[in-house]
Amino acid sequence: MERVYVIPLRKVKNVPRTIRSPRAVRYVKEFIGKHMKTDDIKIDASVNEKIWERGIQKIPPKIKVKAVQEEDGSVAVTLVE
Repeated sequence: MERVYVIPLRKVKNVPRTIRSPRAVRYVKEFIGKHMKTDDIKIDASVNEKIWERGIQKIPPKIKVKAVQEEDGSVAVTLVE
């Protein structure tokens, strides 16, 4: 199964600015886990680089990702350009 999601990260901006990027990565895992109904999630380096692109304080307001569920139940998350 393959799906494309636009994940809003505006809610993450309500945390202290020194922990925004790590919290955004955790939020992406939580969002994908809720929508794909699995706990085994692997985030690609491109998604991590996009979140950390402008540093720890200035995260993007939203990101577009592609989630692909493998046969064993794990989900691989990659960035869509």
